[in-house]
Amino acid sequence: MATMSSVNPATGEVLARFDELSDAELERKLARADETFRAWRRRPFAERAAHMTRAAEVLERKKEHWGRIMTSEMGKTLKSAIAEAEKCASACRFYAENAERFLADEELKSSATRSFVRYLPLGPVLAVMPWNFPFWQVFRFAAPALMAGNVGLLKHASNVPQCALAIEEIFREAGFPEGCFQTLLVGSSRVGRILEDDRVKAATLTGSEAAGASVASICGRVIKKTVLELGGSDPFVVMPSANLESAVKVAVAARTINNGQSCIAAKRFIVHDAVYDRFEQAFVERMQALRVGDPMAADTDVGPLVSPSERDKLVAQVEAAVKAGARVLCGGKPLPGKGAYYPPTVLAGVTPASPSYREEIFGPVAMIFRVKDVDAAIAVANDIPFGLGSSVWTNDPEERQRFMNDVEAGATFVNAMVASDPRLPFGGVKRSGYGRELARDGIREFVNVKTVSVYEEAPAAPKAE
Repeated sequence: MATMSSVNPATGEVLARFDELSDAELERKLARADETFRAWRRRPFAERAAHMTRAAEVLERKKEHWGRIMTSEMGKTLKSAIAEAEKCASACRFYAENAERFLADEELKSSATRSFVRYLPLGPVLAVMPWNFPFWQVFRFAAPALMAGNVGLLKHASNVPQCALAIEEIFREAGFPEGCFQTLLVGSSRVGRILEDDRVKAATLTGSEAAGASVASICGRVIKKTVLELGGSDPFVVMPSANLESAVKVAVAARTINNGQSCIAAKRFIVHDAVYDRFEQAFVERMQALRVGDPMAADTDVGPLVSPSERDKLVAQVEAAVKAGARVLCGGKPLPGKGAYYPPTVLAGVTPASPSYREEIFGPVAMIFRVKDVDAAIAVANDIPFGLGSSVWTNDPEERQRFMNDVEAGATFVNAMVASDPRLPFGGVKRSGYGRELARDGIREFVNVKTVSVYEEAPAAPKAE
């Protein structure tokens, strides 16, 4: 039987090994999901909300415990892991408080006596999730899905099995019926079979382009709904009217969040010529000052990458950029010793001829570009296959409108870093995927939007006596 390992990326230590589900065990879980859905879909919103509120309480009460699992398994700093648990709790509370309103019948005018839209659950939904935000990515799917009356099946990244099992434990401790949320410890090769199973009604994936294309292809063949949140190479545009000190400070945080391993991390810094030199100097100084080290330590700013293989991929991308003419302003070499560590790095002069120009760089490596005006800034911002988030720094009203309208992205944040929020829709365009998570839009992705039209027949005329 195949196994999956939990490995601490800070030390290389194998923390635990887990057997993958056998075919018989997988069948039992799929059957349980199908059976549970038939009862769960009929439970009132108040009952669902009570369980979801308890899930928030479990997350908050044991947030350091959950944080240590995340940190030891994928390397994010402990303080950011604890914050991730808290954010998951906020999503649970948000949907506990708002799901019934988001899914209430909507009256519409038609030729019928009464017409309305009713939002009904679909059934078991498979979530294929990544390792970089091992709790948050899951909860932003699970909270709305369960509140809508669906049940969840989680195929988590194979390098975070402890996180996957911990999330199942949280829902169990919160009192959700057995089968409402189940972790499937299976490898990627078995995802296709699960998607093709008639009991699984839809799928959501956060991950790479290749994984997204595979899931979308399978679901397209069997006609099932999908939501995809894929990669990003977000632009961070700085114009002369911006508060430069604030822009630099946020730029560093936006590039190094989660050790640089975030789809919505700012990766390409597009700076107007009038402020470029000042921005570059201050940005490089702040990047160099970051403390790299043990992610469990309170004073660590940047921990290890998730694995040696991801670090090696980053090394290759930086080397390719330098070979194509880029200059290394700081960092640029993996750190020696144990652990998959790579220092905060800044590259200038990356040209369109370099593969790194259009690739997503998943690690604490920033690319800086000099532009002459707003048109050039928008052109560089859009000159990639991705369109997830974007951050623009300007206090000019006309420039703000240009960026809001013309930057090709699922979100534009003005004078702030891109961040997901349970109250706001989240998703991308182009090769960053389709569909939306979070807010009202997210809970409506996996429901049957049913039109109901009622025609009242005229009462029969009374018979003459």
